[in-house]
Amino acid sequence: MTFNTFGHSFRFTTWGESHGPAIGAVVDGCPPGLLLCETDVQPWLDKRRPGTSRFTTQRQEPDQVRILSGVYEGRTTGTPIHLMIDNVDQRSKDYGDIAQAYRPGHADYAYDAKYSLRDPRGGGRSSARETASRVAAGAVARLVIPEVSIRAYLVELGGDAIDRAAFDDAEIDRNPFFCPDPAAAARWETLLDAARKSGSSLGAIVECCASGVPAGWGSPVYAKLDSQLAAAMMSINAVKGVEIGDGFGVARLRGEENADAMRPGNDGRPVFGSNHAGGTAGGISTGQPVVIRIALKPTSSILTPVDTITSAGDATAIVTKGRHDPCVGIRAAPVAEAMMALVLADARLMHRGQTGF
Repeated sequence: MTFNTFGHSFRFTTWGESHGPAIGAVVDGCPPGLLLCETDVQPWLDKRRPGTSRFTTQRQEPDQVRILSGVYEGRTTGTPIHLMIDNVDQRSKDYGDIAQAYRPGHADYAYDAKYSLRDPRGGGRSSARETASRVAAGAVARLVIPEVSIRAYLVELGGDAIDRAAFDDAEIDRNPFFCPDPAAAARWETLLDAARKSGSSLGAIVECCASGVPAGWGSPVYAKLDSQLAAAMMSINAVKGVEIGDGFGVARLRGEENADAMRPGNDGRPVFGSNHAGGTAGGISTGQPVVIRIALKPTSSILTPVDTITSAGDATAIVTKGRHDPCVGIRAAPVAEAMMALVLADARLMHRGQTGF
């Protein structure tokens, strides 16, 4: 079986390959009557778009989205919304040398093992190019949850973490790293320049926070909000770890420290003393910010020679030429926001379907 669709009540399917004529998404289950046009989607795609700084791949893709269905006179109709993004700057010749050899750390061997066939041009379907489709779908999801604000940012790059005391939300949009700490952003420039010039790459940790999520979204046991978020985030290319709230850090706390103590609020809702749980309890949102972190491995396509084998099983070494992100974590921030929006939109619609509100 293949799984190119994600979601339950609010579903999206992505399609296309890195070096095909186009990529895109089909969004199904979107409520009718929502205002939607290309200009509602484009700003989010522009945040993820390649070639915007020397710290990302220099592939020049405008990522202009077209809405081909599901909208009439500027409003969603309740039918499938088809979002299409043309690929205009493919350089398939850059991948000629790897057509018969596997890039370690990439999906080349795994795809060959599964399908006995693979598209070596940019990794085909396994390329992070696919995530542009998710960002487009996520823009539609945001319309379903207007009360929710979603923000993603890098908290660590190449093992160098931000200073939480220096966190400045306004700074996130002022540097190419989506970094809330200007001093860390300056250090990261030096780190990434050195890695890029040496033909290597760096990993990163992205944090994504959704505020305004009301209490009650999500379902217990097998459709927990946090399990849906974990699945969504783990589906992003290069993600190797997910933490919700304090994540693995809670294992180092005592029970009274981890408890997220509550006291009465003026509106009848609880006021929490902490948010170690990351905005969920029992798989259901608590009304606190939903906080998740994802760890992204270093880019697998690098200029440093790495031992590998050919498709015939012969030993060789491989150098991946072409245009690649020296740190895939940078452009993963808009993707994490999109996946958060898609899960929360789905959760809201499922909640309304079960409870009526």
